Amino acid sequence: MTFANGDTENGVAKKPTKIKSGTAKYHLQTLKTVSNSLAHLLIGLVCIITLFFTFFDGVPVYMPNIHVALSILGYQFLMAEGILSLCPHNAWSAHLTLVHKKRIHWILQIMGSTLAIAGSAIYIEFKTVHWDTLHGQFGLVALVFTIASLINGLTSLYAYEFRKVIPGKLSKVTHIVFGTVAYAASSISLCYAFDKFFFKLFLHSEVTPLALMGFTGILTFIVMLNPTLACIDRLLR
Repeated sequence: MTFANGDTENGVAKKPTKIKSGTAKYHLQTLKTVSNSLAHLLIGLVCIITLFFTFFDGVPVYMPNIHVALSILGYQFLMAEGILSLCPHNAWSAHLTLVHKKRIHWILQIMGSTLAIAGSAIYIEFKTVHWDTLHGQFGLVALVFTIASLINGLTSLYAYEFRKVIPGKLSKVTHIVFGTVAYAASSISLCYAFDKFFFKLFLHSEVTPLALMGFTGILTFIVMLNPTLACIDRLLR
C-alpha cells in the first residue's frame, strides 16, 4: 500500500507522483502546503507570546506561571508538531519514511504529554478549588484524553501484537479520536486563558487576546484536519 506522500507500509519511500500544474489536484496540494506553513507560523506566534507573558519577570517560580509554560510547550508546541509530523505535506517531515515519521511522532507526543500532564498536576496541587471555570473544565478534559491517548498509543503502536485483544483498526481509530479530543480541548482551554483579566492587563489590550483566540482556532483546525480525515478513511475501509 502506498500513502499520499509516497511512503509504503514497510517504511520504504517511493518518489511521489508529479502533479500536473493548473489542475484541481495541483491547487489542492498548494493549499495544503500553504496551510501547513501557516500552522507552523501560528504555533510560533501563539507559543512565543504566551511564553513572553510567562517569562516576563524572569524564570517562572510562581506555580501558575510554571503551569502556563509547561502546558503551552506540551500541547501547542510539541503535541501539535507531533500531530503535524504525520501529515504528508508537513515541511520538515515530508521527506522522511513512514517508520521515521512514526518514531518522531511518538517522541514528540511523549515529551508533549509529559509536560502537559506535569503542568496540570502542578496547578491541581496549587489550587484548593478545582475545575470551577471553563478554562479548568476543558483543561481537565484535555488531561484525561491526553493520558488515555498516551496509553492507547501503545496498543496502536503494537496493533499487530494486540490484535487478539483489540482489533488493529479499532486501536488506531480510538488513538486518533483520543488525541484529537485532547488537543481540541487544550486549545479551547487556552482560549479561555487568553480571555482572563490578568492576561488582557499584561498586553494592555482587549483586541490582542481576541486575535490570539482566532489564531488558536485556525491553528487547531489545521492541526486536526489530517488526523480527522485519516480517521474517516480508516472507518470507511
